[in-house]
Amino acid sequence: MSNTDSFIDEVTEEVRRDRLFALMRRYGWIAVLAILMLVGGAAWNEWRKAQDRAAAQALGDAMLAALATEDRAARADALNAIEVQNPQTEAVIALLAAAEAAAETPETAAERLLALADRPDVDAVYRNLATLKAVMLPGSGLDAEARRTRLNGLALSGGVLRLLAEEQLALIDLETGNRTEAVARLTAIATDAEATTGLRRRVTQVIVALGEDLPDLPEPVQGATTVGE
Repeated sequence: MSNTDSFIDEVTEEVRRDRLFALMRRYGWIAVLAILMLVGGAAWNEWRKAQDRAAAQALGDAMLAALATEDRAARADALNAIEVQNPQTEAVIALLAAAEAAAETPETAAERLLALADRPDVDAVYRNLATLKAVMLPGSGLDAEARRTRLNGLALSGGVLRLLAEEQLALIDLETGNRTEAVARLTAIATDAEATTGLRRRVTQVIVALGEDLPDLPEPVQGATTVGE
């Protein structure tokens, strides 16, 4: 009885083995293909990462080489010559190039900054920063109303540049003879809890220079920072 059971088990095992081999012959290519796809996908992913690292390194080297140039105009030209595909990276390079060109060709720098500010494919932080830098450039060629229009949108949008935009609007108010509005703006900035020490110092100095009384000043928010200080 034991020999019979052993024989049946052996036959059953052989049948199972034959069926397995048959399945492997019929469908084994699927397993091979899946393995090849996994290996190929991993290889492609590593190759793409290597390409991205190489591109980032090449971009960094090009930017460092451009910024190492002694002449500001040459630095601006070198930065402008860098070719990139990513809009955000292009925005950073445009901001750097405009900063280098601002001293000698402020109108050209302002034009490039405003062109950057109007690009919908660029993140808002770069567009807002480009707007603020353009309107702050001496000799930009922008009249008071053009600057005011740009700054109004920036002041209403909130964010880290809001108070700096309000500061520039106050200066435009003084430039156009609207002293009352300028003092009101400066006072609002000075009493804003988000104003940093540097910004509050600047606006209070202007308030004092205008012969106005200083408002009660709150303590600045710990760790608060404002771009442009």
